This record gives sequence, structure tokens and C-alpha cells, in this order.
Amino acid sequence: MWLQLRRDGVPVARCTTERLMRALGIAGAVRGRRKKTTTAAAAAAWPEDQLNRDFTAKAPDRRWVADLTYVPLAGGGFAYAAFITDLFSRMITGWKVAATLAASLPLDALEMAS
Repeated sequence: MWLQLRRDGVPVARCTTERLMRALGIAGAVRGRRKKTTTAAAAAAWPEDQLNRDFTAKAPDRRWVADLTYVPLAGGGFAYAAFITDLFSRMITGWKVAATLAASLPLDALEMAS
């Protein structure tokens, strides 16, 4: 909408266009279908926070954290990556990338880190 207004010679800010469209209940067209990648579990099913949000460590190899993420591929599908990070050095000590999201993915990253 903003680009079309500019093409038509109407000097309007992008944020103004967004605000007015939101107020009028107008949304831009979205190409393609969004793929749902995450389904959140109930809060009761989440594991307990063992670190109490304290992401510091007094020495190397005392505290590690893990992350699991996905990367969309140009040809479709995803690549999955698991990382183990040492909180003292902030260095990735173990990692694994795979084409499928299997239980062995983070376990292999953890094995590399140890």
C-alpha cells in the first residue's frame, strides 16, 4: 500500500500507512502459506529452571546450556541444529546439524561437548 501511494505521488510515511491500515482493519496480502513450526506445550510440562535465569559460571565446564533451532532451506524443508554452549567462555563446545529432528540430534551435540 505504501509503495503504491508513493508511486501515485502521495507523500506519506510508511509508519502512517501502517497505522491507518491497522485502524481500518486492512492487512496486506501474504504470499504463500505460513508453515507452523512450533507448538508450545502447557506450562506445567516445561522442565524446571535449574539455573534460575543466572547464565554465569565461575569456571569452565561447570554450566552448559543447550539450544535447538531450525533453518529453512531454499528448496523446501528444514535443517535442524543443536548447540551446547559453555557459560564461562560463551563458546560452543558441541554441535550437530541434521536433516531430521530426532532425539539423537541434541544427544550427539552433548557427546561432542563432553
